[in-house]
Amino acid sequence: MTVLGIDPGTLRMGYGVVLEGADVEAADYGVIALPSSMPLEQRLYQMHSHILNLIAIFRPAAVAVEEPFVGRGERSFPGSSLAIGQAQAVVFIGAASQGIPIHKYAPAQVKRAVADYGAATKEQMRGIVAATLGLPATLETDAADALAVGLCHLAQRQAAGALLTEIPPGRER
Repeated sequence: MTVLGIDPGTLRMGYGVVLEGADVEAADYGVIALPSSMPLEQRLYQMHSHILNLIAIFRPAAVAVEEPFVGRGERSFPGSSLAIGQAQAVVFIGAASQGIPIHKYAPAQVKRAVADYGAATKEQMRGIVAATLGLPATLETDAADALAVGLCHLAQRQAAGALLTEIPPGRER
């Protein structure tokens, strides 16, 4: 199975293509980085074009997207959540236009699936992703986050498959 993982943003969008076979591997990864001086609508259009290109090249069976973290209190940034939502919409439209299923994961869910710890730091996540996929430890954080989302989807899919195989025949709910 090929999964396109996305860490959305309107200035920097991380992407990672993970392949599930005998081993899990990264087919491609990186960051789509655009200047803040570019009008928002142009950045969104550029990101949409990149998403469509990634889909055309890798033909993923699924697109996995990290949901924005919405906090409370003095560290809450509602404007950044809105921007991430706009970037998510670009990905959703790109995947939907190609008939590819979209799966959304909360940051803590991604951390639990990949690091087995829902409060793992960005550095811990980057190290685990790099080690899991045999990539350099200097992997960019946004790309590592996107690969982690792809790995999370594969883990969720495996867990769901294991649950289905554990139910004895004739005992379905």
